[in-house]
Amino acid sequence: MNFFERQMEVRKVSKRLVVLFIIAVIGIVAVVDLAAFIGFKLYTQPTSSVVNTLVTITLATLAIIVLTSLVRMASLRNGGGGKVARSLGGVYVPEDTTDPQLRRLRNVVEEIAIASGTPVPELYVLPQEHGINAFAAGWSPADAAVAVTRGTLERLNRDELQGVIAHEFSHVVNGDMRLNVRLMGVLFGILALAVVGRILLHSGRGRNGAPLVVIGLFAIVAGYIGVFCGRLIKAAVSRQREYLADASAVQFTRQTEGIAGALKKIGGLSEGSKLAAGKTEDVSHMLFGEGMRFSSMFATHPPLPKRIQQLDPRFDPDEIERLSQQWASTPPSGLQEDAALGLTSGVSEARGPRPPAAPPQGAPVPGPPPPGITVRPEAVVAGVGDPSASSYEQGESILRRIPEEFKDRARRGDTVVPLVFGLLLAEHEQARSHQYAALARRHGQPLADAALREGAALRRLDPALRLPLSEVAFSALRHRDAAELQEIMESLGELIRADGVIDVFEYCLSTLLHTELHEVMHHKPPWGQRRHTLVKSWAPVANLLAVLARIGNDDPRQGEAAFRAGLARVLPNAVIPFVPPEQGLVTLDQVWPVLDGLEGREKSQLIESLVAVISHDGVMTIAEIELLRTVCALLHSPMPPLSVPVSAS
Repeated sequence: MNFFERQMEVRKVSKRLVVLFIIAVIGIVAVVDLAAFIGFKLYTQPTSSVVNTLVTITLATLAIIVLTSLVRMASLRNGGGGKVARSLGGVYVPEDTTDPQLRRLRNVVEEIAIASGTPVPELYVLPQEHGINAFAAGWSPADAAVAVTRGTLERLNRDELQGVIAHEFSHVVNGDMRLNVRLMGVLFGILALAVVGRILLHSGRGRNGAPLVVIGLFAIVAGYIGVFCGRLIKAAVSRQREYLADASAVQFTRQTEGIAGALKKIGGLSEGSKLAAGKTEDVSHMLFGEGMRFSSMFATHPPLPKRIQQLDPRFDPDEIERLSQQWASTPPSGLQEDAALGLTSGVSEARGPRPPAAPPQGAPVPGPPPPGITVRPEAVVAGVGDPSASSYEQGESILRRIPEEFKDRARRGDTVVPLVFGLLLAEHEQARSHQYAALARRHGQPLADAALREGAALRRLDPALRLPLSEVAFSALRHRDAAELQEIMESLGELIRADGVIDVFEYCLSTLLHTELHEVMHHKPPWGQRRHTLVKSWAPVANLLAVLARIGNDDPRQGEAAFRAGLARVLPNAVIPFVPPEQGLVTLDQVWPVLDGLEGREKSQLIESLVAVISHDGVMTIAEIELLRTVCALLHSPMPPLSVPVSAS
């Protein structure tokens, strides 16, 4: 099952959630109507009066459930994943932290974000929670948050931490987060009647309040029916997705020891994965491990031994007891295990990610496919939203190759804005003067001077590392208020228009940051969300393919051949002339609202066609790779760094 199939599966689960919600609501309404029938002695009333009363009560009950669900869902959506993390006592982890445990956590998250082609999420620690647990929350990858417990930081070594974070990124990439937020909203509505019941009980204490007391009692009963139904729904929705996330984490990190080791520590330590926070049940379905004790009927996760055996068939469940005895007096320390295993040291982790094993003398550093090699379109599509171990190695390598001075400034709130502007400063002196004047006018001369210095320093940065550096910077950039973010987005547009020419990197950087920051502020893409089909979207598809073909081929005949190769994969029966848009890259602004609305299977066809275009001449330039990853990001189909099976051209 690839990324696009998993996306469709999530939609099916969402529909199943709606059905389960409706069944639960019908049961609750029936209980409330029965309460009203008895409490108000409707059996003594005329039929018309009984019907009118029950209809009124039914509508009121439905209104309470539906409205509270919608309000709760809107609140969670508008607050982003960070709101969920903070509700459980989460404390934000600064981008520039020097604490060894927190630095190790941030490095792992940044590596996996770059490797999976997703924005770096907000990062939180639950400092009062000593169990081993984590969760990802949010409406989209741009406003996602990942939270881990203090126990996760203290007890897990780096490989185990990677396994847990990779598991959570699987939920981010596959759309599980949005499903989980919807589930939280739905369950809140189902449980709202219990609150109403308590209010009615309190109100019915006076004279003639017996009917209210009866209805209040029945409402509380209905609320507990809601709890029962809610736990069943969470169990039905969550269990299988945990197996999938475990498998994805293994594929990503290329080793089972990490995530299996984390699960063994959950089983062997007295704290396990339990959380003490009062709102644990609200998020129980999105946790890495069981946050509460449930019967097997209500368990939101598969049994721990089965999860471990899925990863390691040789695992003996009796090993948990042996580990429990071993750790009873001396619990494991993640950092000490790192040192013993040679994974890292506190000093090196504070400076950056651990280097991978040294390659043989003269071996090339992993990077984009070399000229003369054609990447197979099917292989790229298979990698979308489904990063492999080589993707993780690429992400680790990319982050390691970015000079520390640039990463440090990208992570600091006071230097990140000049650094991002510096990435867009032109080499041509006249254009750079226009850009400097625009920055001074909008942000003041000190910031313009800082951006000028950054621009000069960044000219020595490998061009292939510029977009990854901007993704590191995104995490620190997103915490400004809406007005400042809007000003930054407008400045980005002015910088790239300063010389009247927009190159691929300028377009990619400004479009990616604009889209991601817009989703942070508004929790939806700048173009909204509407469904479209390939057949009806032939014009935007043709424009996108034509722009790609023109960028990669100076010879019009070669450009047309590349265009035809792409068109044959996505619209094989269409007769469309090769007409590169006069506005070039700017034309693409009009295609995103349509192409992002394609269904998963059609998106996969489109991405195959894009790869066919840019690999048609046997050469993949940095500009083409940057544009391909940008297109995939804008289509919400994250593409890992290119490291896929290749075939000679």
